[in-house]
Amino acid sequence: MKWTDSREIAIALADKYPDQDPKNLRFTDLMQWVLELEDFNDDAKHCGEKILEAIQLMWIDEAD
Repeated sequence: MKWTDSREIAIALADKYPDQDPKNLRFTDLMQWVLELEDFNDDAKHCGEKILEAIQLMWIDEAD
């Protein structure tokens, strides 16, 4: 997965952190969790606030 795979990342995060409310995340935590995903393979330098917002929105969508 790359940073642009926001839906796939959101699904993986929802599976790994089922008790986490994606509406109440710190972006620093979100970024670290993405980097720790087993199938994630991208450079941390390619991440920005807009990417993290997109992942968060997809995660919220998956949770609903």
